[in-house]
Amino acid sequence: MTKSEWDSRGWGAVVAVAAGTFSVVTTEMMPVGLLTPIGADLGASDGTAGLTMTVPGVVAAVAAPVVTAAARRLDRRKLLVGLMVLLAAANAGAAAATDIGVLVGLRVLVGVCIGGVWAVAAGLAVRLVAARSVGAATSLIFSGVAVASVVGVPAGTLLGGLGSWRTAFVAMSAVALAVAVALALLLPPLRAEHAVRLADLGSLLRGSRIRVGLVVIALLVTGHFTGYTFVRPVLEQVPGLGAGAISALLLGYGAAGVAGNFLAGSAAARDPRRTLLVICAALAVIIPAAPLLAGGPTGAVVLLLAWGLAYGGVSVSTQNWLMAAAPQAREAASALYVSAFNAAISLGSLLGGRAVDSVSLEGAMWLGGALALGALVALAAGRGGRGRGLA
Repeated sequence: MTKSEWDSRGWGAVVAVAAGTFSVVTTEMMPVGLLTPIGADLGASDGTAGLTMTVPGVVAAVAAPVVTAAARRLDRRKLLVGLMVLLAAANAGAAAATDIGVLVGLRVLVGVCIGGVWAVAAGLAVRLVAARSVGAATSLIFSGVAVASVVGVPAGTLLGGLGSWRTAFVAMSAVALAVAVALALLLPPLRAEHAVRLADLGSLLRGSRIRVGLVVIALLVTGHFTGYTFVRPVLEQVPGLGAGAISALLLGYGAAGVAGNFLAGSAAARDPRRTLLVICAALAVIIPAAPLLAGGPTGAVVLLLAWGLAYGGVSVSTQNWLMAAAPQAREAASALYVSAFNAAISLGSLLGGRAVDSVSLEGAMWLGGALALGALVALAAGRGGRGRGLA
């Protein structure tokens, strides 16, 4: 195979992996726009139907290290293909569910797929493309998250409106199967670099750079979701913003997130610490400012675009940090990353809900900003060498 043919195949494989991350994130987030019809059809309350969102995130946090360790030396191409087939089956089963308990049980399988796919996919770029292209390839893989927010979730909601909520899950089942085929055809054999053991995760935690990275992820992602979970109620208070305008604003937020992913990916490949300092500082200001700056449509537009641009860079920047901190154990570091990230998503939504109920919407935003500020302080205080921009 010539060098150009290898490069072409490598980028084809990267696109297939990005489609995999798109599929798991879209499946995870799809109930956001379908909770009401799901609850009405299955005779469940909104709170019970909301478990279809909570459960996958919690399971993914546990599944990431467990699946990686259980797979041991299994070829990572086979593992990814198997997880995508499982995702297709879980979505097909969800479309046929006649009881909310069955649906929530199937969402446990979705959590296993999320944790497993992310733990493997997050560190694959370095094995698929030339060293000079690793930063761009990593950004492309992580773009699946942002594109799922911009295209995947709204498309699922639209399909649910045109047909039923079951139609959206059938469509995602078909997408997952197509991605499984693409991964099988485009990925080269990917032998495990070494069998990951749960004990390896404990060893990694002894490294100061890894600990700093995980603390930053925990604080920053929890802070974001503490506020962002309730951004729609905040926007509904803005004079002159109807439902259509709010949907357009959230779509703009997602588009800004895609841009932020690629901008931060390029910067983080050179200096993850500096990139994360900028992101933490931006979110520490933007989140608590939400109730203040959204006093009119113009302020709301500026705020949401800035928020999307800043948060869009979180995933790829924190992953770059951990990959640079543990280049000899990329898969184990990715498993810790996925666990911390998904646990933070669930914790952020929980803390935000408690703040809204006990204080106010503004209280949730201020709490989110305080957590982002804590991430900034932890990062600024982090110690270590300056290699590749690490603290």
